[in-house]
Amino acid sequence: MRKVIKSLGIFNIFTALIIGILWSCVFFVQGIFGAVSWGLLKMFLPFAGLLGLIVSILIIIILSIKKKRIFRTVISLALCTVLLFPILLTLNVIKFAYPVSINKTNSSITIVWPIKEKSVVGWGGDTVESNLPHVIWASERWAYDILIEPYNSGSPVLEDYGIWNVEVISPVSGVVVAAFDDEDDIMPNTEDFISTEGNHVYIKIEETGTYLLLNHLKKDSVTVKVGEHVNPGDLIGFVGNSGSTSEPHLHIHHQRQDPTKALMPIFAEGLPLYFRDIDGKPMPEKGDIIVPHTK
Repeated sequence: MRKVIKSLGIFNIFTALIIGILWSCVFFVQGIFGAVSWGLLKMFLPFAGLLGLIVSILIIIILSIKKKRIFRTVISLALCTVLLFPILLTLNVIKFAYPVSINKTNSSITIVWPIKEKSVVGWGGDTVESNLPHVIWASERWAYDILIEPYNSGSPVLEDYGIWNVEVISPVSGVVVAAFDDEDDIMPNTEDFISTEGNHVYIKIEETGTYLLLNHLKKDSVTVKVGEHVNPGDLIGFVGNSGSTSEPHLHIHHQRQDPTKALMPIFAEGLPLYFRDIDGKPMPEKGDIIVPHTK
């Protein structure tokens, strides 16, 4: 054993263990451990891998000039390449959904559609093809972006988008755990946002104890307060264009962890989200037209 450790080096053994543990959590443990591991693999460790790759190459060059053994450094080079690899997933060079089965994920919820008007699913569903911006992250694995005609027009005017300033209703019974509407709405197709989520309302769902997140609301439009109990159909705000958003739309997703206590938004376990009282599939996909059956 000592010979193996001496041959491979403590750094290489430690790095290999970290890689093995994180990928094992993603594919086999899942839950919050898988979500955090996925976030580390995609967002943080590639930087360590890039730095290690550069250092390893320099060391190999130096050792080769001095005609010394490079075996251990070659192993380091290979491990750093493995650490760097997930950056291809982050950049969507390789389009790959967070690997969790919808049929094996507990705590799904069926709710009412958060918009009273006829609307369109911009992104939604279980696959990369129908929900690319979301399925690649554990926290937003089954998230939706909702639009209303006209949309995707390229107009710089917020009022030119159908969903701008449309009422958002609570889709569930629960308690508001976050309500924020101080952030300015940004011009469409710009990147001048302050936060990723923008103005938002987060609800702890009475039925499951899990959380529903609604993002990109209009500034000064939120009508509920933290601690307030809401029921399906209650007005909670209006659609805006705050946060990281290319045009006015409503983002909604379901997760297990309290978003107000999460270290980072991506370090959460996303959960399946279905809808009732609408035309079409309970889990709508990109391009589906939704007509809610309002009572």
